[in-house]
Amino acid sequence: MKKVVLALAVVVAPGLERALANDFPTQARVEFVLACMNLEGGQSYDTLYPCVCMIDRIASQISYEDYTTAETLNFLYSTPGERGGIFRDAAPEARSRIEQFQTLHEDAETSCFVSRRRAGGDEPS
Repeated sequence: MKKVVLALAVVVAPGLERALANDFPTQARVEFVLACMNLEGGQSYDTLYPCVCMIDRIASQISYEDYTTAETLNFLYSTPGERGGIFRDAAPEARSRIEQFQTLHEDAETSCFVSRRRAGGDEPS
């Protein structure tokens, strides 16, 4: 019996590890998808699936804690005027996080919005 349990643990463990690493709460995913759909033209299947794809790709590459930190820094960085200037003049590590976040977001968008890739002449992968 112990051998069966151990074998099952070995088979299940890789999937469990991936599930634990993918720690984005459902509410955060829904908020991302709704905001993405708004930016992309409204609620339709043409925007739903690419926006879901984007948050799934982002969640597979960064922890939720790192995501919220980077998203907040990115928001503050883009704040106009003097208030945003404090963050635009931020420490190099903050700028690095912002750039990584923007790259991650752009890569997810490029990967998930197939119609844009085709319009741009890129072949789908």
